[in-house]
Amino acid sequence: MDNDVSAGSATTTVVGRLALGITLLAFGLGYTGVIDGVSAADAVSIAQYVGGIALFVAGLLALRDHDAANGTAFVALGALWFTWAVSADATVSDNAAGLFLLLFALVALSLTLAGGDQLGRVTYGLLFVSLVLMAIAGFAGNDGLTEAGGWFAVAAGAVSWYAATAALAHWPTALPRRAAGRGVTATG
Repeated sequence: MDNDVSAGSATTTVVGRLALGITLLAFGLGYTGVIDGVSAADAVSIAQYVGGIALFVAGLLALRDHDAANGTAFVALGALWFTWAVSADATVSDNAAGLFLLLFALVALSLTLAGGDQLGRVTYGLLFVSLVLMAIAGFAGNDGLTEAGGWFAVAAGAVSWYAATAALAHWPTALPRRAAGRGVTATG
C-alpha cells in the first residue's frame, strides 16, 4: 500500500458509521420482535462481517489517517461485534451474557464521554443505554428490558445511519444553538 495515498478520514468515518448503523439496526430490530420471524440470531452474520470485520478495517484505516477518535471507536466496536457474533452459538449463563453486555456498555460509555461530533456522541450514548438495559435484563431474566434495549439499539443505528448519510448528502449534522440570552439577535 502506498503510504502517500490517504485513506481519507471523511470516507472511513462514513463507511464506519454505515457499518455501525446497519449492525445496530439489525441487532436492535432482532431484539424488539417487531418484525415477525426475525430475531437477534438473524443479525449474527451482519454483526460478524459488517459490524465486526468491516467496522474494524474502517477503524484501522481511520487510525492510519490519524483520526484517533473514530479509529479507536470503530476498532473497539468492530472487535466487540465480531466477538458477539462468533460466540452467539456458545452456551453461556445469563449472567455471563449480561457481563459481556455490561463490559461492551463501558466501551460505549467511554466513546460517549470522549467527545467528538454531536451525532457520534448521541449514537454511542444510545448504544450505552441499550447495552445497560440488555445487561440488566440478562442478570434479571427480564424480556421487557431486552426489548427496550433493542429499541435503543434501533435508535442508535438510525442516528449512525443518518450521520453517514448526512455527510454524503450534505445534510445538517448539528442542531442549531440558541443565542446567549433573551433578546440577543445575530448581526449580519
